[in-house]
Amino acid sequence: MKRISKATLYPTCLHSLFGAGILVMLCMGCGLYTSRRGKFAVWAELLDQLDLHGNERILDIGCGRGAVLLMAAQHLTTGRAVGVDLWKRGDQSGNAVEATLRNAVAEGVADRVELQTGDMVKLPFEDNSFDLVVSNVAIHNVKDQEDRKKVVEEAVRVLRPGGQLLIADLKATGEYLAQLTNLGMMNIARRNLGWRMWWSGPWLATRLVTATKPAAVPPQCARPA
Repeated sequence: MKRISKATLYPTCLHSLFGAGILVMLCMGCGLYTSRRGKFAVWAELLDQLDLHGNERILDIGCGRGAVLLMAAQHLTTGRAVGVDLWKRGDQSGNAVEATLRNAVAEGVADRVELQTGDMVKLPFEDNSFDLVVSNVAIHNVKDQEDRKKVVEEAVRVLRPGGQLLIADLKATGEYLAQLTNLGMMNIARRNLGWRMWWSGPWLATRLVTATKPAAVPPQCARPA
């Protein structure tokens, strides 16, 4: 059996370690870009495309520190952007209602923002309360599949007929598509949001699910009495 000399082995190991280190740095850089810039650029485009009038009521499910919520509020004049969260720091670092309020003040939209503590599995809002419901990389934090279905059902319930739903997430988007179909939603679609929403690389990409609530509300979209 031919023995491999140390002179041959060490450079090979060093090259492998160097390559792995570069890959880790690239992944970290990709995630940092998405967190600091990419998600803001993508959601700014998504909100611009909605052609909001300014008087809408908008709900952000799992709003966290308010990245999407506050951008939505900037499109409003007499409308209201409502964020709901359980404020778990395990879901997002620094996640607290006080932090989101400070961010709203800093962005000059505090007068158009309302924050509530609530579970997305059972939203604390009446049926048909919002013109637009959004969620950014939040619903996957609900670990149980049946509970994730309930979240989607709740999002549809509080959406007004003719309203739009936008859910961006890292996984389980196929589940959301199926549930929205079961609930009788219209114009259901899913697409990849591209490299600006890669959280470490293309293997952890963000996909957007969109749908519209029909004017005639299917009975399964309403909360049972």
